Amino acid sequence: MTILTRLSFRQLLLGVFLLIAILLSAASVHALLTLDRLAVHSRETSRQAIILTANVQRLDERSIAMERSARQFLVLNDPAFRNRFADAWQAARSALDVIAAGLPGVAPEAFAAWHTHSEAAWAVLQGGQGRRAARQNALNRALARLQPINERLAAQVQREVERRNQQLLLELDQRRSELTGQVLASIGLAALLALGFGLWLARPLAQIEKAIGRLGANRFDHAIEVRGPSDLRRVGQQLDWLRRRLGELEADKARFLRHISHELKTPLAAMREGVALLEDGLVGVLSPGQAEIAAILRQNTASLQTQIEELLRYNAANFDAQHLKRETVDLGALLRAVIETQRLQWQARALDVVVEGDARALQLDPDKIGVALANLLSNAVRFSPRGGTIGFALSNAGARVLLDCCDQGPGVAAADAARVFEPFYQGERQPPGARLGNGIGLSIVREYVAAHGGAIHLLPSAAGAHFQIELPDEK
Repeated sequence: MTILTRLSFRQLLLGVFLLIAILLSAASVHALLTLDRLAVHSRETSRQAIILTANVQRLDERSIAMERSARQFLVLNDPAFRNRFADAWQAARSALDVIAAGLPGVAPEAFAAWHTHSEAAWAVLQGGQGRRAARQNALNRALARLQPINERLAAQVQREVERRNQQLLLELDQRRSELTGQVLASIGLAALLALGFGLWLARPLAQIEKAIGRLGANRFDHAIEVRGPSDLRRVGQQLDWLRRRLGELEADKARFLRHISHELKTPLAAMREGVALLEDGLVGVLSPGQAEIAAILRQNTASLQTQIEELLRYNAANFDAQHLKRETVDLGALLRAVIETQRLQWQARALDVVVEGDARALQLDPDKIGVALANLLSNAVRFSPRGGTIGFALSNAGARVLLDCCDQGPGVAAADAARVFEPFYQGERQPPGARLGNGIGLSIVREYVAAHGGAIHLLPSAAGAHFQIELPDEK
C-alpha cells in the first residue's frame, strides 16, 4: 500500500494545494530575486557610466585649465599660475586614473602618452632657461597632443557606456525569456499536477457513484471495491456491507413472498374446487341467487390466484435482473424474432407491426432483453385499436442504442405518466372491452433494461404512447 492510499481524501487535497502553492511561490520568489539582481546590476552600470562620463568631462576641463595656466605663466612669469597648472594637472591625473580603471580594454599606451606630454609641459614650466619663443613652442607641442588623447578617451568612454547598456539590455531580454519560460513551466506543471491528482481523486468518487447506482437498481451481485484514499476506501467497504445487507433483505423478501404465495395458493385451490362443486350441483341445484354468488366467488378466486402468480413472476424477474448472461446480440434480429413469436396476437387484432432503422450489436442478455421487448410489444398490442399500426425504430446515438416503440392507442394520461412503470399500477386509460391487466409488464421492462445499465422513458406524443429504450454500448 502506497503512502498516497494511506492518506485521506482531505489530506491529499490539502497536499496537492500546498504543492501547487509551493511550486508557484518558488517561481515567484525566483522571479523577484532575478529582478532584484537585474535592478542592482542596472544601477551599478548607470553609476559607472556616470562616473566615467563625469571624469572624461573633468579631464577635458582640467586639460583646458592646464593650458590656460601654462600660457599665463609664460607671459607673466607668476608662480601662482604654475601652481594652478600643478593643481589642474593633479586633478586631471586623478580623472585619468578613474578612466583607466573603467576602461580595462583600452591600451595603456594612450594613458602613458598623456602622462608623457603633460610631464613635458610641466618640464617647460619648471625650466627657467631659454628663450620665451622656444619655451612657448615646446609648451604648445606638449599641450596640443593632450586634446586628441582626451577626444579618443571620450570616444572610448562613450563606446564603453553604450556597450554596457547594450549588454544590460541583452541580459534583460535573456532573463525575461528565462523568467517567462520558468513561469510558463511552473503554470504548466501546476496544471498537470492539478489535472493528474484531480483525475486520480475523482476515480474513487466515480466508483462510489457507480456503486450507489447499482444499489439503487437492486443489483447486488457485484462486490463494491473502491481504490484511492483511505477514507474513500472505508466508504467503499461500508457500501459493500450495505450491498450484502440489501442482498440478504432481498433474498428474505423473496423467500417470504414464495412462502406466503404457497400458503395462499393451497386454500385458494380448495375454494375454487369447492365453488366448482357448488356450480356442478353436487350438493343440489342452486337457485339463481346462489348461482350468481357462486359465479362471483369463482371469478374473485381466479383473479386472486392470478395476482399471486403475477406477484411471483415480478419477484422472479426482479431477482433474475441481477444475474445477466451477456453475449453479442443483434437487437434488430432479436426484436423481429419477438415480433414473430407474437404474430398470432397482433394479427388477431388486424394490427401492422413495422420495424425501421438498424443498430449495432450490443453485449446483452438475450433472454431478459427478449422478455422486455415481448412485454413492450404485448402492451402496445393490448392498447392499440383494431387495424392500427405499431412502429419500432432502431438507431445509434453516440455510445448508446435507442429503441422507440409507438402505438396508436389512447396514450398515457398525464396523471399516470409518473407512475406508469410502477408494479401493479393501473392507468386510467384502459382499452375498451379488454381484460384488466396486472400492471407489471412495463415494470419488468424497466427492471431488465436497468439491469443492463439502460433506461426506458415515456416520451410526449400527439397520439398514442411513445416509449423509448436506451441501452449502453458496454464493450
